[in-house]
Amino acid sequence: MTHTFEHYLKENRNKHLNELSSLLSIPSISALSEHKNDTRAAAEWIADSLKNIGMENVEVFPTNGHPVVYADWLKAEGKPTVLIYGHYDVQPVDPIELWDTPPFEPSIRDNKIFARGASDDKGQTFMHIKALEAILETTGTLPLNFKFCIEGEEEIGSPHLDAFIEEKKELLAADVIVISDTTMVDQGKPTICYGVRGLCGIQIDVKGANSDLHSGLYGGGVQNSIHALVEIVNSFHNQNGQVTVNGFYDQVIPLKDEEREAFRALEVDEEKVRQELAVNSLYGEEGYTYFERISARPTLEVNGIYGGFQGEGIKTVIPSEAHAKITCRLVPDQDPDQIVELLKQHIEKNIPEGVEVNISVFDKGAPYVTPIDHPVIQAAANAYEKVYNAPVSYTRMGGSLPIIATLDQTLKAPIVLMGFGLPTENFHAPNEHFHLENFDKGLLTLCHYWNELTNI
Repeated sequence: MTHTFEHYLKENRNKHLNELSSLLSIPSISALSEHKNDTRAAAEWIADSLKNIGMENVEVFPTNGHPVVYADWLKAEGKPTVLIYGHYDVQPVDPIELWDTPPFEPSIRDNKIFARGASDDKGQTFMHIKALEAILETTGTLPLNFKFCIEGEEEIGSPHLDAFIEEKKELLAADVIVISDTTMVDQGKPTICYGVRGLCGIQIDVKGANSDLHSGLYGGGVQNSIHALVEIVNSFHNQNGQVTVNGFYDQVIPLKDEEREAFRALEVDEEKVRQELAVNSLYGEEGYTYFERISARPTLEVNGIYGGFQGEGIKTVIPSEAHAKITCRLVPDQDPDQIVELLKQHIEKNIPEGVEVNISVFDKGAPYVTPIDHPVIQAAANAYEKVYNAPVSYTRMGGSLPIIATLDQTLKAPIVLMGFGLPTENFHAPNEHFHLENFDKGLLTLCHYWNELTNI
């Protein structure tokens, strides 16, 4: 056996990159039905790779959509069990003409590997397999127990994974869940994302008269649906950027001093952001920094508003209908169902005369946070700092990952988001790539992390 996992990974780097290229060559686009066989092929590739490194009980579980790959290694008696979650499906590649090289023909240049899925999430999922291979090949055993849950529908919202996790919750039971599907704040700056915001969305449909009306004949005598909708939308915020829905903030857990200090340490340049966005000022909830507003505070945003005549020129009508789409980003301990009810109550109290309003509910997902001082987070920080020789940044993700809430609520284990991608790597866009510096250092970090976890 080779002396150390460091030496093993260095010695086998080209072999591992060739294997990764093989995985990246599979066009496992979950959103497109014509790639159903490709997604199945990617699942089988992952399963074979797990078998080859010595994982046991490897199975490709069917779902009503794309399959889920499971595997385990449970020989570390008395040691904690880690569940590794990832996904093998990828985004569509359009517009194809903007790719410098074909998206499913991996190319290495400038110490980056270019292909769809390189960063999100095949590359990062692959690293977990190779890190365990390195430890097994150099020691003959693993310091912890491991389970894998690798799905094929993350890029389409994981529609069948909730049911799978509920059905298999005993099989998936673990002491800690580790996910590598996030980014570092910048090159050379290791980052732990310790929380994500939740989500709830609604549509507001305002109905006035039974048809569009001539504004010369009826203007001034009948309520305008767009005017009514704007009045409702305007009631959601005050001039300080705060949401005015009664009870909206009641369950919000205030930010701790150490969290706010960690955010300040990120040194987000608000003036640079303003210039990049070409706005004359940033905006948001009074009393919070720009980064706090976009990552760790709840929001209510109008995502779309439409009604009436929208063609070229002018048509003098009073619109019969108007519509708005609203989403809220939520933070612990806000409950998406409760927030939807509060929104409904607020809207009903603010309906202008002369119209009727219907409210439809869309996506919902709960927020999640693992405290910065949790031992599994601090062990991850130690591992990062050993390899990167730089202090860890702690951040929250402004977006939402509903599957994290499902894992939290069903398996009730702390979740560690150990990302190795970079924000500039074009995931979901042409020329997606993964920096091989982070591929190399990420493998070492994961190996160190498993050893760190044995000490908690």
